[in-house]
Amino acid sequence: MAYEINQTLPRSFGRLKNRESNVSVLASHVRGVLASLLPRYGLLITFLVFWQVSSTRGWVNPAVFPPLNVILSALWTNLANGALLDDIAISLQRSGTAFAFAVVIGIPLGLFMGQVRAVEQALDPILQLFRQTSALALYPVFILLLGLGETSKIFVIFWATLFPVLLATIGGVKEVDKKLIEMARTYGAGPLTIFRRVILPASVPAIFVGLRLSATTALLLLIAAEMIGANKGIGFQVMNAQYNFQIPLMFAAILLLAFLGLAANALLVLLQRRLCRWSQPSR
Repeated sequence: MAYEINQTLPRSFGRLKNRESNVSVLASHVRGVLASLLPRYGLLITFLVFWQVSSTRGWVNPAVFPPLNVILSALWTNLANGALLDDIAISLQRSGTAFAFAVVIGIPLGLFMGQVRAVEQALDPILQLFRQTSALALYPVFILLLGLGETSKIFVIFWATLFPVLLATIGGVKEVDKKLIEMARTYGAGPLTIFRRVILPASVPAIFVGLRLSATTALLLLIAAEMIGANKGIGFQVMNAQYNFQIPLMFAAILLLAFLGLAANALLVLLQRRLCRWSQPSR
């Protein structure tokens, strides 16, 4: 019996040390994660906690600023019963169509203007004029020309999203190192080869900056477009919930828009990392 106890004790101590070691490693990992997250998200977490506490304790009017758990509950309920799913699909269709047109037109035009100085000088004055004119100010004009249907909504979003990607593309082309172009010419590369091998790859990081700005702008203009003459969409839900004093649903729709914006930005960052391994995109 004494021999069995003497054999069992070392094994028990060994398992205990292994557990303590695992706990220590886990604690160290948790501390590392917190140390990396708190500087970036600490202020946001503090704001959300303050919102929840101030609303539940009555420091602010909970009818105007509901607690976060009530907002999340409204979001989940309306997603689960399908009330928001159609709105999400329609909003994504509107903003996605406008964004796609902005990309298809803005990137080729920006590449062309960035390389041909005469074209840039000819188009720059009117481009600057239109860029400085608010798309929302032009929305009534678009409604008069295109009607109150889907076309005017998509066009006003397209108008606002075109300029970030267009200007970013022009800037990216103009910032290409001239020494790289001259070096390619000395090795006998033609204009098309220089464009494909030098100018286009060097411009891609700047183009992605414009794409991310355009994606954000598309969602911002989407709200304004759907608040006028629409009966579906997330922007319509925000306005409709406000009219009916469904404040949790209103904030839930706003939160949903924020999630969509974060998802679009994360998708573009991931795509940029795969296409531009030499350039690390900022968050």
